[in-house]
Amino acid sequence: MAMSKLTGRSLKTFLCLAAVFPWTAAHATPVLIVDTASHEVLYQEDAGAPWYPASTTKLMTALVTFEALRAGEVKLDTPVMITRNAAKQAFLESGLTFGRTMTLEDALYGALVASANDVAVALAEKVGGDLPAFIRRMNAEAERLGMTGTHFASPNGLFDKDNYTTARDLAILGMEIARAFPEYERFFQATAVSFDGKEVKSNNLLLTRYPGTIGMKTGFLCASGRNYVGLTERNGRSLMVVIMGATTERERNERSAQYLTEAFENRLPAGAGRVEAIANRSDLTPPDMRVKLCTPASAAYEAERDAMYPMGLPGHPSYLQAESPNLVHAITTWATENVADVPLPRPRPPEFQ
Repeated sequence: MAMSKLTGRSLKTFLCLAAVFPWTAAHATPVLIVDTASHEVLYQEDAGAPWYPASTTKLMTALVTFEALRAGEVKLDTPVMITRNAAKQAFLESGLTFGRTMTLEDALYGALVASANDVAVALAEKVGGDLPAFIRRMNAEAERLGMTGTHFASPNGLFDKDNYTTARDLAILGMEIARAFPEYERFFQATAVSFDGKEVKSNNLLLTRYPGTIGMKTGFLCASGRNYVGLTERNGRSLMVVIMGATTERERNERSAQYLTEAFENRLPAGAGRVEAIANRSDLTPPDMRVKLCTPASAAYEAERDAMYPMGLPGHPSYLQAESPNLVHAITTWATENVADVPLPRPRPPEFQ
């Protein structure tokens, strides 16, 4: 068993995990399934518990951008340049460098499909004028939607203790995007993008392995585990699934598919009320999953989770189906000549803090 492979030091670390996460059992990571037409909760576990959203943050980046498009502040062909600030973001897969430019439409594909952190920042700087202004708009939208357990500190979701949300709030956000902007559904349906020929695949495996899935966003940080906000439609019915803190991509994908399957087959209990009625837990702080997921103790924790959720492992049935064809969106960038660095915003005067 994986536990036997741990050193004495890492075993001690693992045994202390309960102290690190005193408010939650080992299996208690947030889950939420919602019927999008009625907003009825079909199943939930700790849906009001705070969690680090990771790249599911980019759903709010998309909503603010969609609102700006509707208001005529920007257009789909508006140029979006990778600034020096954008190029400094961590976990870059786009391969883009300072000065590379694309259309705003392609920037949306890059941020949402490839989950490119640099592109998300560049998009926010273009739409908001500067990064702080865009983040203020993100939080204003969260307040408007009643996302009472959410605060945003960036447009890309890189780790920040001030960037947190709940499964409840993410479901509300995802449903608002689907309701208000059906014309932009395509940004969530692509399974990969290519940046000047370099292909970067979406981590949303359900797009090709669970028929009817039309989005929306995955996310991963060591602090958050693997998160998912998904929208699936079958036979005229639309369901939203939110999974937070999954240990592996297999767990995240299989559990999402399992909950969706049970919901579509009417095997989940009804009568749990509307999603808006779930109370966000303002008395809690988001747990930091790094010890469980990104240290020597992670082997034992992963073995425990595999035993709880064996779907898709050898000898166990899978809820996923044969892979359907990929839908790749091609992004072409160009160099912007004689570009100047975007200046950092000045600190606000104390009287406006």
